[in-house]
Amino acid sequence: MEHDPELMRRCLAGDDSAWEALLRVHTRKIYNLCYRFTGRPGEAEDLTQEVFIKIFQTLKTFDAAQGAFPTWLARVARNHLVDHYRRTKKDRVTSSLEDEPGGLEEKPSPTVEPVAQVESRERKELLQQALDRLSPDLREAVVLRDLQDLDYGEIAQVLGVPAGTVKSRINRGRLELARVIKRMEGMRGPAKAGSRS
Repeated sequence: MEHDPELMRRCLAGDDSAWEALLRVHTRKIYNLCYRFTGRPGEAEDLTQEVFIKIFQTLKTFDAAQGAFPTWLARVARNHLVDHYRRTKKDRVTSSLEDEPGGLEEKPSPTVEPVAQVESRERKELLQQALDRLSPDLREAVVLRDLQDLDYGEIAQVLGVPAGTVKSRINRGRLELARVIKRMEGMRGPAKAGSRS
């Protein structure tokens, strides 16, 4: 990340290897952000590509005086996700059966998975399902803070809201997320126990 200013300078000068390096450094973080908002690996991959196309087209508008490159990148990604959300609101009534969790994440080996891997995967899936149930405002605040590790000031810049609003959304989002997870675990518990007997 400390090399971002140099990579940006080289990108603007037309250095393709600098653009590739910038992609390598930031792709996983942007993919994870897109995945946490959509819950669909294929859609997250498409959105990640779209975000980087937008970044490439608007790279000259980046102003270091306005904040760090990762903050600007997150803001561009967030704005693209909001636009995508508005465009596809109707399409989300149904979900695709071909979408499976994973995407750019490592694929499990075809051999039998250890119990810890299965439990870890189940926790990730539970978290994603719970995030999907939060309102977009609360979800983006929690994702940016707890999963993307941005600080309050950076989140305020990305969302274009005061820091107090960010803190409020994060607190409300965390509380709601905990309630949703607890409710979901309560519903899953008896089914799991019954399937083992």
